[in-house]
Amino acid sequence: MRQLPIWKPALILLVTLSSLLYSAPSILGGAPNWWPSWLPSQTISRGLDLQGGLYLLMQVETDKAVEQSAENLVDEVRGTLRQERLRYRGVERNGIDSVILKLSDRSEPEKIRALLLKEMPRVTITEEPGGKSWKISLTELEIKEIRRFAVEQSIETIRSRIDQFGVSEPTIQKQGSERILIQLPGLEDPQRAKNIIGKTARLEFKMLDEKGDLSQALAGRVPPGDVLLYGETRDRSTGKMVRQPYLLKKRTVLSGDLLTDARVNFDQQFNEPYVSINFNRQGGRKFAQLTGENVGKRMAIVLDKLVYSAPVIREKIEGGRAQISGSFSPEEAHDLAIILRAGALPAPVVFLEERTVGPTLGRDSVEQGLNSILIGATLVLLFMVLYYKGFGLLANLAVIVNVLILMAILTVLQATLTLPGIAGAVLLLGMAVDANVLIFERIREELRLGKTPMAAIDHGYAKAFSTIVDANITTLITAIVLYQFGTGPVRGFAVTLSIGLLASMFTAIFMTRVVLTLYIRGRRLQSLSI
Repeated sequence: MRQLPIWKPALILLVTLSSLLYSAPSILGGAPNWWPSWLPSQTISRGLDLQGGLYLLMQVETDKAVEQSAENLVDEVRGTLRQERLRYRGVERNGIDSVILKLSDRSEPEKIRALLLKEMPRVTITEEPGGKSWKISLTELEIKEIRRFAVEQSIETIRSRIDQFGVSEPTIQKQGSERILIQLPGLEDPQRAKNIIGKTARLEFKMLDEKGDLSQALAGRVPPGDVLLYGETRDRSTGKMVRQPYLLKKRTVLSGDLLTDARVNFDQQFNEPYVSINFNRQGGRKFAQLTGENVGKRMAIVLDKLVYSAPVIREKIEGGRAQISGSFSPEEAHDLAIILRAGALPAPVVFLEERTVGPTLGRDSVEQGLNSILIGATLVLLFMVLYYKGFGLLANLAVIVNVLILMAILTVLQATLTLPGIAGAVLLLGMAVDANVLIFERIREELRLGKTPMAAIDHGYAKAFSTIVDANITTLITAIVLYQFGTGPVRGFAVTLSIGLLASMFTAIFMTRVVLTLYIRGRRLQSLSI
């Protein structure tokens, strides 16, 4: 055998000690009190199926996003024509993706068409029968972009809400074209999380129609341009929630898109929580103008079509600050502040599937998974010792180091371990010794051909190398494909398998060869314990 370079055993020692340090906290169930602070203390993150939590599959109602864009188009057309002082009879939404512009006898069609196409390149204009009205529609490309943005923006908004909620290692990913998959491991209050995630949180400020007849509206005759909404207040004498109807102007005079912050405060009179909100510079100017023009009138604060309060504007309010009060508990006020800070969802979401995994089931899964690993490892290690004797002990050492490397890399990457991941670890125990089995059988063949022990070892490793590399590379390619196209649990299996394969090639081919070389160096062997 050739002289062994010093860097090879040094590398094995370094990898083994590093793997042991990084995997020790996970093996011990957390860093113990005596564990030095300068040593790694992270543990392997457990997935939803191991520690319990919430699984949600949501559908984004992208039609609502398109409908809202058409609603915005009404205001945009109206504002553009008014700015240029061009006459028209009316603008109203038509379907979910278009508006109808009604022309008057004094309209200037050519100027209107040229102006709209210049200011709104994302629309098409077609003349309706009779020539007195036009249909202004969003283009197919624009509708497709609105739908795509609605899903992507929903994912970002939900992620922001969950981050503030304080869930560790959440999984939030797009599934299909309009669905979102959410996994929240370790969650203790699933219903509260659902309320925070699924709330559209569309904040609007609307003026009350104080001249309208509320009783007529309650009877079903809502005046044109108005909307009937309800609020909930707590009766201080009985403590019960009472529904309060409000007749509001349909037009939204200010929206929550201009918010920069939302915080929970307590009023000094009743010690009840309320949410104080701050607008950005543009929103502050609009809010000051709005309150200045409507002193003495009532303005409603509406969140997801529920009126939270409708105070009388006493004076012009500058500084861009307002407050939302209601019959909140401190927890409800905190959650509302989270939602407002994260922003509104661009479209409502619908829960298609919900699964709650309890922590008891998670503990049972962990115990069963660990038992399967222990039983599998014991059988593999016992077989190797009985069948390959001394060489079997060497292979078992490689398997143990292989498992330590796997645990250490999972800890460093903060990869989430799931049940399929444990299944991958169990499979890996068998695959880890597979390379050594090939090498050992080659060595046996060389010994039967009459070669010396050292020559048999050299030829055994050399001839088995290409077979081992080919087999592991094909399995590694399969694992990469599973990771690329699979979802959470399948990806967990692929990650564990990929790391384990690379580790097994290091331990089976490199480590065992170096340890064997160190053992037999300087010895005159007549036989091998194989």
